[in-house]
Amino acid sequence: MLRQLHSLPGLIAALFVIVLTVTGAILSLNPALERAGTVVPAAGQISVAELAGRVVEHYPGAEQIERTPSGTLIVYYTRDGQVGADRVDPRTGQAVAPYEPSSFTSWVKNLHRSMLLDMSGRAVAGITALAMVVLAISGAMLLATRLGGWRQVLRPVRGTLSQRLHIELGRAAILGLLLSGLTGSYLSAATFGLASEGMEAEPEFPLEVAGGPPAAIDTLSALKATDLNDLRELVYPYPDDPTDLYSLGTDQGAGYIDQASGEWLSYQPHDATHRFYEFIYMLHTGEGLWWLGLILGLAALTVSVMAVTGPIIWWKRQRSKPKIAANSGPNAADSVILVGSESNSTWGFAKTLHDSLVQTGHRVHTAPMNRLAPHYRGAKRLFILTATYGDGDAPASANQFLARLEKITDAPDLSVAVLGFGDRQFPQFCGFAKEVETALAAKGWPQLLPLDTIDRQSPQEFARWGNALGKVLGIELTLVHTPVRPRTTALELAERVDYGAEVQAPTAVLRFKAPESGGKTGLLSRLLRRTGLPPFEAGDLVGILPPDSPVPRFYSLASASKDGVLEICVRHHSGGLCSGFLHALPVGGTIEAFIQPNPDFRPASGKAPIVLIGAGTGIGPLVGFIRHNTSHHPMHLYWGGRCPRSDFLYEPELNAYLADRRLSRLNATFSRVDERAYVQDKLIANGPELRRLIEKGAQILVCGGRDMAASVMAALNDIVAPLGIDVLTLKAQGRYREDVY
Repeated sequence: MLRQLHSLPGLIAALFVIVLTVTGAILSLNPALERAGTVVPAAGQISVAELAGRVVEHYPGAEQIERTPSGTLIVYYTRDGQVGADRVDPRTGQAVAPYEPSSFTSWVKNLHRSMLLDMSGRAVAGITALAMVVLAISGAMLLATRLGGWRQVLRPVRGTLSQRLHIELGRAAILGLLLSGLTGSYLSAATFGLASEGMEAEPEFPLEVAGGPPAAIDTLSALKATDLNDLRELVYPYPDDPTDLYSLGTDQGAGYIDQASGEWLSYQPHDATHRFYEFIYMLHTGEGLWWLGLILGLAALTVSVMAVTGPIIWWKRQRSKPKIAANSGPNAADSVILVGSESNSTWGFAKTLHDSLVQTGHRVHTAPMNRLAPHYRGAKRLFILTATYGDGDAPASANQFLARLEKITDAPDLSVAVLGFGDRQFPQFCGFAKEVETALAAKGWPQLLPLDTIDRQSPQEFARWGNALGKVLGIELTLVHTPVRPRTTALELAERVDYGAEVQAPTAVLRFKAPESGGKTGLLSRLLRRTGLPPFEAGDLVGILPPDSPVPRFYSLASASKDGVLEICVRHHSGGLCSGFLHALPVGGTIEAFIQPNPDFRPASGKAPIVLIGAGTGIGPLVGFIRHNTSHHPMHLYWGGRCPRSDFLYEPELNAYLADRRLSRLNATFSRVDERAYVQDKLIANGPELRRLIEKGAQILVCGGRDMAASVMAALNDIVAPLGIDVLTLKAQGRYREDVY
C-alpha cells in the first residue's frame, strides 16, 4: 500500500512536477542574483528619512521608493515629462542602473504558478504541490522501512544505478521538497479561498489634514524612526498639494504621514494571519532568504532526475513479474510454491524453481504467500520462498500469511522447506523467513529441508540450495536464476597456468581475450580488438555456458576489462560439467560468456586499510583488487591453500606486488604443511594486528566457499569482541563484504 501511495502520484504527476520544480529552480536564482548586486546596510544604520533625503538630491521628481524583499531599492520618478525607474545605492541615493523587470522571469513565474493556464492552471499547480508532499512523505517512509527504521535512514544503499540515484537524491533533497510542497500547497489554497491570507494593513485615510508648508523629507519624525530594512514602499504626496500625505508601508504595517509635521496621522499593523502568510511566501520563494532559495532550488533540480528514475524503477518492477507457465491448480499439484516478495525479485527465483520441477515431471502450483490454503489435497511438499521487508517485516505478498497460518489447526500431510532472501548487511537478515520457519515448527509442520538463506540474490547460493533439494527429492535439480541474462560474447582462451595436480586439487588460472578479427588491419580493426571485451571490473561475475547446456555457471573475475583479458581461477570438480569443460579447453578454444555485475563486492575508496581474506580459488578477485591498487593503499591478504609447492596460486605475481607496495603484507597458510592450519587460524594468530587495522577503519572482503566464510566470520567475531562490535556491525557499516559460493 505504501509503495502504491508513492508510485501512483509520481507516475500521474511526473510531467507537472518536472515543470513545477524546474521553473521553481530557475526562480530560486533570482533572490540570490538580486542580493549579489545589492548593497544592504546593517540594521539601524540608515533610516528611511536619510535615504529619502539622499534620493531627493538626484531625483527631484521622485514619486515612490520601493524596497524588494532582497533589499533592492527602486525609485520611480518623472523627469522632463517622462516616467522612469532606477535601482539606487542606499548610501548615496544615486542610480546604479535602470530598473527593467525581466520578461523571461515573468514568463517563468507565470508558468510556475499557473502553467500558463490562468486559474485552471493554478489549480493544477496546487494539486501538483500537494502530490509533492505525498511523494516526499511516502518516500521517506519507504526509505525508513527499507533500511530497517528511522535510525538507519543514512545507511548506505545498494541497488541498480537508477535505484541508487533515486534514493540518494531523494534522501538529500527530501526536507527541501517537503518544505516547497507544503508552502506551495498553502499558497495555492489561499488563492482559492481555502486558507486565509489574513488582512494586509489598510489604514484609513485621514479626513482632516492640518496642511501647512511641507517640511524637508529627511526631517520627518515618522520616517526618521523607521529603519530602512523595514521599508516596503514610500509613496510621495502630489506636488503642490499641502493636503496630500506620505503613504508608508513597512514589514510591520502601513499608514499615512503628514508632510508638514512628519507625524503619523493613521497607522494599521498587519494581523497575525497575514504575517504568517507572508512568512510562508518567503519560505516558498526565498525572497528575503536568498540562501534558502538556493537550497530549495537545488532540491527542486533533483526532482527532474527522480521523475525519470522513478518510472524506470516502476517499469523494471512491472517487467520483473514473471509469467508462470504450467501452473497447476492448488488441489491438483504435488508441489506448492508460495512466494513472499516486495519488489518481485523473489518471484524470478520462484519461477526458476517452478520450471525446473515441472521439467522433472512434477505438478506445481505457485502463488503468493497470502493465498495459503487450509488444505492442499494432493500436495506432498511446500516450498516457501520469501524476502524480508525493512526491519524484519513481511513483504507485500506475505503480510497475511502468519494470520492465515494461525487459523490452520491440523498439521498437513506435506513437508515444508523455507528459503529466505535478504542482505546480510542488515541486522534483521531474512528475519521474516526465520519467523515463518518458527511459526511452522510451532504448528508441527514436518520439515523437508532446514531453513536456508540467500544473500543479495546470489545465484551461486540458490544453485547450492537446489542441489541440496534435488538430493532430498531424489532427482537431478539444477537451479540457475539470472534476472536478465545478457547476450553472450565469444571469448578465446589465450593463456592458462595450471596448479594443484600433486594435491589432487587441479586448479587453473585462465585468461581469455576477444577473438582476432579475421586478419583485418587498420585503425578500425585495432579498435574492434581493443573493445572486444564487454565492460567489467575485478569482483564481477562471468556466466559461462558449457557446451550442450543452457545453464550458465558463474565465476568471480580476477581482472578488469581495461587489463585486456578476462581472467578467472577455476578448480576442477569431479563430475563438474563446466569446470571439466574449462580444464579441458586448449589455448585457442572458445567459450560463450556474459558479465553479471557485482558492484557490492569492491574495495572502498579512501585511505583506510583493506583486509582481503580467501581460500582456494577465492583468491581470484582478491588478486584483481591488489593488481589495480596503483595508489598503494594499505592492503593485507590472508589466503589458504594446500601445499606451497603445488597450489600457491599467483605466487610470482603476489611477490611482485609486495615488492612494488601494491600489497602491504601477505599471510598465506597451507593445510598440508602447517599442521592442518586454515585461513581462519591465521586470522586468530594475527588477531591483535587485525584489531588495530579494524580500529583504523579497515574494510574486509571475503571470497571463497561458504564453510570457509562461516569459519572466518566466527574468528573475526572473537577478534573484534574487545572493540565492542561484531561482524554484523561491520556489515551494517559497509566494511564487511562477501562473495561466497
